[in-house]
Amino acid sequence: MRPKAEGGVGAREASIDAVKVAAPPVADGPLVERGTLVALPELLRSRQRVFASTGGLHAAALFDPAGALQALREDVGRHNAVDKLVGRMALDGRLPLGEHVLIVSGRASFEIIQKAVLAGIPIVAAVSAPSGLAVRLAREANMTLVGFLRAGGFNVYTGPERIAGLRAP
Repeated sequence: MRPKAEGGVGAREASIDAVKVAAPPVADGPLVERGTLVALPELLRSRQRVFASTGGLHAAALFDPAGALQALREDVGRHNAVDKLVGRMALDGRLPLGEHVLIVSGRASFEIIQKAVLAGIPIVAAVSAPSGLAVRLAREANMTLVGFLRAGGFNVYTGPERIAGLRAP
């Protein structure tokens, strides 16, 4: 019998299980208004100083439920931007981040959701798509996951109860 290939079903199960062991599900967290959420990508972009001059960096930012920027970090890698952001909050003694919204300028990968779970962030939104594994981890971790966040709308993959003003399907 051959071992499962790395990244296969067994590896995915092990990755999610490892996150569950390392951190409990996130707290129920805040309620964010739909209008506040759709305004965040523009607020993020307007504060990306290095991106404005180079066009080549990703960003990760923490906002409070009212949409006030708490911290922002940029890096060529979106994962690194999240690491810088969460690291700053850890150094400042602000973990867990149970009353915050994390916005990332790219895709919401499993690794980004993993970092958010470990930091206790209940709401993660990305301007692009989440991976399937990210959606699964977010669901199992009691997290709200939003993708394709734009001024005109967004997709909610998990945890819609944290977003006020959603229209019923």
